[in-house]
Amino acid sequence: MKTTIALFILLFSNAFLLAQTPMQSYFEWTELPFSKEELKQRRENLMNILIENEKSGLAVIPANDGFSFGETFRQADDFYYFTGLELPNAILVLNLENKSASIFTPEHDLRFENGSRKNDFPGRPLLNDESISDKAGISLASIKDFASVMNTESTKENTILINSGRQGNIRYASEDYIATYSPVQVLLQALQNKHKGLKYENMYEAIANVRMIKSEAEIEIIRKAATITVEGIKQSAKKIKPGVDERYLEGILEGDFKINGSQRLAFGSIIKSGPNSHWPWRILATHYNRRNRVMESGDLVIFDVGCEYEQYVSDIGRTFPVSGKFTDRQKEILVMETNIADEIIKFLKPGITFKDVQTLTNSIIPNDAKKYMQVGLFFGHHLGLSTGDPNLATAELKPGMVFTVEPWYYNHDENISVFTEDMILITEEGCEVLSANLPRTPDALEGLMKL
Repeated sequence: MKTTIALFILLFSNAFLLAQTPMQSYFEWTELPFSKEELKQRRENLMNILIENEKSGLAVIPANDGFSFGETFRQADDFYYFTGLELPNAILVLNLENKSASIFTPEHDLRFENGSRKNDFPGRPLLNDESISDKAGISLASIKDFASVMNTESTKENTILINSGRQGNIRYASEDYIATYSPVQVLLQALQNKHKGLKYENMYEAIANVRMIKSEAEIEIIRKAATITVEGIKQSAKKIKPGVDERYLEGILEGDFKINGSQRLAFGSIIKSGPNSHWPWRILATHYNRRNRVMESGDLVIFDVGCEYEQYVSDIGRTFPVSGKFTDRQKEILVMETNIADEIIKFLKPGITFKDVQTLTNSIIPNDAKKYMQVGLFFGHHLGLSTGDPNLATAELKPGMVFTVEPWYYNHDENISVFTEDMILITEEGCEVLSANLPRTPDALEGLMKL
């Protein structure tokens, strides 16, 4: 009897082991988006700028936490930019004294573990997966050792360099009862509580100087994101007609994004028609039902949309007539607005600044349109890993910069708003319009709706 029971246990155990999902390695689930040489150069570029600015100490860049909350995990922009890795709950440390780089990482990826369902959660090693450090060209250390490193720095009263997300003073976590904090703010609060002797400096400007200039590899990814968005708008334009609601167009657009390889949206799609078209996205987004208006003949519908591809974003805008034909007044305003955009684009080249663009733009806006046009330094924004990529408003334009040109026209008096937004790459000679395959003249826009 005992022999039979022992044999049964052995057979059951073997069956369980056979049913066990095999452990997964990091690169079974993802790929390195850039060469390790490029990633190393990015880290060196940042350290060189910091050293040239007489900074010292450690530069510390946290990853996002390892939970997806129903969506796919998306790495924090800075961590991804300098490592190319999706490691959750990790911290990148750059040592300016010896110009070295290390990632402090958990031993395992907690998303792959569940004690009550081990056969479904095979585990994924991080710290001891040598392929990660080999392919990314950076050393890994245990996240448990990060505290001792910070203790040493606090004893010496050294400086920790942090990207606070914008120029100026570091943005610490507040004492508000309800607030949303970035990984940087969470890290800062922990450092303040656990390592009292540390000093902090904001390295936003150094980060911006590095990230504003896109490499050839980055530009190719951004091109793809722009191409996907252009195609999505073209497909959606075919469905515009009276009786269709805004959210239906969102469905066509976003479905086409995914068909063409986009992993997620760059931001919540802004498709707004009629009276909705006069309001900024933040106001429209305050209530769910403000984003599904049924369109009527005579309305204009504005697309301000973008997809994300390999974590890089696009952002493109166009205006269409719901009836399929612009009125004379709608056409007049659209032509005026796109002419301003054209003048801006012709002016763009290395060596000028956004302030120069602002001066030009203010000089070419018709006087009767100025009260309706929101331009200034907000004629556009830098693109890259986000639609608000780190940038310096006073920086001279350089080859490799990517940003939008979008002189808005929102006229509540006549109930006419038009919006045209294009993605621009600064080149050695001038600039290239990455969204050039999407028509922008009234006749061509009407033609898209007929295809």
